[in-house]
Order: sequence, then C-alpha cells, then structure tokens
Amino acid sequence: MADAHAKNHDYHILPLSPWPFVGSLSAFVMAVGAVMWMKKMLLGGLPLGSYLFFAGTIGVLYTMYGWWADVVREAESGDHTRVVQMHHRYGMIMFIASEVMFFVAWFWAYFDIAFYAGEAIQYQRTELTGGHWPPKGIALFDPWDLPLFNTLILLTSGTTVTWAHHAIVHGDRDGFKKGLWLTIALGALFTCVQIYEYSHAAFTFGGHIYGATFFMATGFHGFHVLVGTIFLAICLMRAYKGHFTPKQHLGFEFAAWYWHFVDVVWLFLFAAIYVWGSNFGAAVKAAAGH
Repeated sequence: MADAHAKNHDYHILPLSPWPFVGSLSAFVMAVGAVMWMKKMLLGGLPLGSYLFFAGTIGVLYTMYGWWADVVREAESGDHTRVVQMHHRYGMIMFIASEVMFFVAWFWAYFDIAFYAGEAIQYQRTELTGGHWPPKGIALFDPWDLPLFNTLILLTSGTTVTWAHHAIVHGDRDGFKKGLWLTIALGALFTCVQIYEYSHAAFTFGGHIYGATFFMATGFHGFHVLVGTIFLAICLMRAYKGHFTPKQHLGFEFAAWYWHFVDVVWLFLFAAIYVWGSNFGAAVKAAAGH
C-alpha cells in the first residue's frame, strides 16, 4: 500500500494553500480602497477608503510573508528537485522579462516626449513652452555629480553580489555573508543618496512633463533597488539560519539575478536621462540637426 503512494516523479505536488485566495482578496480590497481614497468616496457615509487600502495592504504583505515562507520550507525539505528548480528559473526569467518591458515603457515615454517636445508641451498649462527638451527654465542635475556617484555604488554592488554568489558555490559561507553584507550596505547607500538628490531637486513631479517622466523612471528604479535590498537582506537572514548550499541556493540566485537587472537598468537611466537628457544631450541633439 505504501509503495502505491510512493513518489516516483520529480515534480512537487503542492498541498492545498490559502494564499492565492487570501492574496487576491487582499489585493481587491487594497485596489478598491485606493480608488475610494483618491476619489474621496464614502461608504455608509464614512470616508473608509484609506482604512480599506491599508487593510488590503496588510493582507498582501501577510500573503507575501506566508507564501514565501512556505516556499522556503519546501526548499529546505528537499521538495525543490532539479525539475522544480528548472521551472522556477523559467518563472523568474519571465518575471524579469516583464520588468524589462515595464521600464521600456518609461524609456519610450521619455524619448517620445524628448524628440517631439513641442507636441507634448503645448498641451500643458505651464510657462515652460517652446518645444525645447529639456524645457527651458529647469535647473537639471549635473550627471557627473551625485548620479555618477550612485552609478559607481551600483556597479560596485554588482561585484559584491557576484563575490557572494562565487563564495556560496564554492562552499565559503563566511565570504557569502560578507558579500551579502556589502551588497546590502551599498544598496542602502544608493537609496539614501537618491533621497538626498530628490530633496534637493530644483523641479517637482507636477507642473511640467520633464519632472513627471524623470521622477517616474528614476523613482520606480529606486523602488526596485529597495525591493532588491530587502530580497538580499532576507537571503542574509537565511544564510545565518544555515540555509543555502553549494548545490541548492536558488533563492539567493534569483536575488542576484534581480540585483544585476537593477544595475543594468540604472546604467541605461544614467546614460539616457542624466547624461543625454541634460544640457549636454540637448547640445548633441542640436549639433546633429534635430
């Protein structure tokens, strides 16, 4: 009888899980709450939008914690066979591909407005007119100051996360932890520098399309850096609990993939928005006859 129920395949048959239902319900409550909050809608005569939004947010965060904790337990119990790991890799590749397209949309918006600035600006209620890009009257960031410093920070963090990956592959847990510590510290430093940069910006999100495209593109990247830093911090906590081996460290490998993706996106942002989009970029465009 026991042999009849023995596992004779490499797939992981998941037990019943509450997380898809809890997560979808929480996301629905969060979305409804956000709409009600922004539209100042009432429920039973009461402004409950903000309460629904935060209740849904707590539910989403709880779902993330519970679901991922289950995945960690599955990995540590040996349920993640080579076949399962292969499928997890496919899933992570598709996720990063979707993130690439997300940022492609922001780059597309930025370049479309930059090359057709007259058409974009004429619809705005702003004094910054004339079809110039960047619009006249905006004090831009010097790309060779804080933006260059942040670029060096992220490039360095790419080397430290690679060091951590190399260390765990070769069984060096001490080097693995040191590499993670350095990467997390560099990610936190990048975030602090970007917050300082934003606080000293000579323009805001509203008022003109340059500020909107700048803060949306760089701000979403900053959010991804924050998520990646948390991802790596969780890997560090797991490392201190004895998780990850030279042959099984998929959770950290995905964190490293995500971090390298964040690095590459920043290089394109630095080149396109800070360098090309600065007065230097405008001069190059003018010299090319555009």
